[in-house]
Parts: sequence; C-alpha cells; structure tokens
Amino acid sequence: MKLSMESNNKIKFTLIVGTVILTVLTIFSFFVGRYPLTLSGIISGDSRQWQVFVTLRASRGIGGCIGGFVLGVAGFVFQTVFRNPLASPDIIGVSSGASAGAAFGILFLSGSMAVTASAFAGALGSVVLALMLASLTAGQDGRGIVLAGIAVHSLAQTALIFLKLLADPEKQLASIEYWIMGSLNGISRDSLAIPFFTTLAGFIIMAMLYRQVLILSTSEEEAVSLGVNVTILRFIILMLATLVVSSIICVTGLISFIGLIATHIARLLTKRNDIFTYITSGFTGAILLTLADILARSVSTSELPVSIFTSLLGAPLLIILLIRANKKEGL
Repeated sequence: MKLSMESNNKIKFTLIVGTVILTVLTIFSFFVGRYPLTLSGIISGDSRQWQVFVTLRASRGIGGCIGGFVLGVAGFVFQTVFRNPLASPDIIGVSSGASAGAAFGILFLSGSMAVTASAFAGALGSVVLALMLASLTAGQDGRGIVLAGIAVHSLAQTALIFLKLLADPEKQLASIEYWIMGSLNGISRDSLAIPFFTTLAGFIIMAMLYRQVLILSTSEEEAVSLGVNVTILRFIILMLATLVVSSIICVTGLISFIGLIATHIARLLTKRNDIFTYITSGFTGAILLTLADILARSVSTSELPVSIFTSLLGAPLLIILLIRANKKEGL
C-alpha cells in the first residue's frame, strides 16, 4: 500500500514538473523571433503585436507542444509494438512517404494546403502499402512489417529522387529540401485546426487501447493465447499512430529523433512501461520539440531547420543505446 502511494505521488510529481516546464518553455517561445514582442505590448492591445502573437507565435507554440507530444506518444507505441528500442515511424515508411507526397505537391499542385494534403496522403499510402505487403509474408513478431517498411521506404526514396530531378533547381528543389529538413515556421492558426483534432482523437483512442499495445509487446504466441487477433490489432494501432504522426509532419515537415529519444527519457524517469510512461513520453516530446524550436529561432540571425537541433539531441543518445546494446550482447 505504501509502495503504491509512493508510486502515485511520483507520478503526480513528474506530471506536474513536466507541465510546469512545458508551460514555461511555451510562453517563452511566444517572445522568440525576428519580430520583437513584449508582454506589455500584448496586454495593451497593440494591433501589430497582437496580430503576430495570435496568428503566428501562439499557433506555433501550441503546434510545437502538440507535435512533440504526438511524436513522443507515437515513439512509445512503435517501440512497444515492435519490441525494438530503436523503432520509429520511419520503420514502416511514414516519413519517406510523406516526403515523396510533399515533393509531388510542390511540383504539381499549388498552395500550402495542397502540399500538406499531398504529404498526408503519401504518409498514409506508404503505411497501407507496407501493411498490405506484410500481410503476404509469414513473418513472426512484426518482422514482416519491418521488412515491408524497408521496401516501401526504398520505393518512396526512389520516387523522391525522381521528383527532385524534375524540380526547378532554383525554387522547387529548395522548397523540397527545406520541407525535408523540418520546421515549425509553416504553422499558423489556419493550419493548426486539422492536426489538433486529429491528434486529440488519436491520442484518446490509443490511450484507451494502451493495454492492447502492451499485449503486443509480449511474444506473438503469448498474445494469441490471450485471445488477441495480433494481425488486426497491430494494424489498427499502427494505423492510429501513423494517422496522428502524419497529421503533424504534413504541416511541419520531417522532425527527426523526437519519437526515439522522448520514449527512452520517459522510461528512465518512470522505470516502468504503462499508461504513465505513455503520457510522460508525450510530455517529454513536447518539451524537446519546443526547446529545439526556440534554439532554431534564436541561435542565428536566420531561422534554422528544427531537425538540426533534434538530431543534435538524438544522435548522441542513439550512439549510447547502440553501445549499451553491444555491451549486453557481450555479457
């Protein structure tokens, strides 16, 4: 009983601290950028400052929170379902499909919304294709999906290279490369509505299914013995995770490493693998992406791609994980 109370107190403390840190960083991000905003100017109702705050800074700050939260949660889901600490949405072609879709939109469609829709379609299409290919294999424990994802990733990368060759080097190619590098610069009040409601619905549904997600973390034979249809359940959960991830990256471009490192940090903090870790992964992802976006806007006179800073955070952790994995295998 005492242990349970201590555990609950630790959960509450971690969530409170995470909320405070995220709130402080988000508010601070409102005032970071090329156009100077002041608290007094916003409170006094200065028309220019209020317009910049409402249409750009607030939307961007909220979008960073939502995006990071979703990527952190998705990282937890992918790593749990695949039972692989290095798993991410890339593993079944989400990112590569979105890149090819965005490139197609930049070349052949007009308007940012069309590019967003094209990237969204590319991400979902890649996942559907990967799952269809996996259903034709006899792979166990999700290995068929991994192999199918690698194949789809290669196809999407080939399509992306072909589209780059067709692009105008001065305009279209630069736009494609900038999208691939990832940035929160494209988030505005108008572009935030669909990702917000999509990710909210996806997060709630995945939270309701978190027990099923944990079942998939066991061996396939054990899951079947519990009466679970592994193929259908895995398909539903992966499609939900893909839906929420693609709804974000189609607006922000590719954001690397958040899903990977947020989940590992959450597990280090919680020392468990349950709904608490699921939520903590989301908070950690939101904090990391918000911090990376602040750095992207402040370390240089011109805004840098946010993936530069998420990669600087994620690459060292990836190296550490690989070293630890090799040490365990050597024991």
